[in-house]
Amino acid sequence: QVQLVDSGGGLVQAGGSLRLSCAASGRTSSTYAMGWFRQAPGKERAFVAAISWAAGYADSVKGRFTISRDNTKNTVYLQMNSLKPEDTAVYYCAAKGGGWSESDASYPYWGQGTQVTVSS
Repeated sequence: QVQLVDSGGGLVQAGGSLRLSCAASGRTSSTYAMGWFRQAPGKERAFVAAISWAAGYADSVKGRFTISRDNTKNTVYLQMNSLKPEDTAVYYCAAKGGGWSESDASYPYWGQGTQVTVSS
């Protein structure tokens, strides 16, 4: 089993920045793919970014968000810059074996989520 704890969310003005963290424990492995997803009110959960041996991003966040990982700390980060009101959502980190995927159904391990609110 892998346990994930998300943190770093908050309230920020449009154009601002936040850095989310996801700390992994349990049967963790540096070979796990780690992903970030988000769910806005009334919408389905959506892919944001993921990283394994390479990183991938949703088109809506390319150039603004950066995913990274520190395997010595079993932690993955999501640096979010130039935030927009439409980035408001609960952000979840997730983990899976093998390469990363945009499909949330392929990730068996999930954090509890952290709220990001961007005001206009």
